[in-house]
Amino acid sequence: MIDTELVAAKTVVSAKGDGPAVDVSGAAGRVFLVTLDITEIIEQESLDVSIYGSVDGAAWGAKAIVAFPQKFYRGEAPLLLDLTAHPEVKFVRAHWDVARWGRGVETPMFEFGVRLKEIPADLLRAATAEAKALA
Repeated sequence: MIDTELVAAKTVVSAKGDGPAVDVSGAAGRVFLVTLDITEIIEQESLDVSIYGSVDGAAWGAKAIVAFPQKFYRGEAPLLLDLTAHPEVKFVRAHWDVARWGRGVETPMFEFGVRLKEIPADLLRAATAEAKALA
């Protein structure tokens, strides 16, 4: 079961960047919960975090597989990463862009982390069955 960080907790950034490549080829399932946790921020700035996939951990797709909505405040946000439609993807990594506007210091500053956790197949089946029952 994969449970790891795409970006270490409390990482401080002031420019765009990428997290390390994480091997997901050993995952029993292809569905993951990705959690963005913003712990520190200054006013009038935005953070964009997206997840990219790769076959070999070196060449990355031109487009993100999934992306969080743009963030402006502290807090935690979950996102479902479903790789079932991307069987070729063996590695994933987080990419972030930051922006700042307004008065004061022009350099943005975010402290955040991104966690990747595999969703067990039995839990996913149960959730799918419950969602169908409620529909």
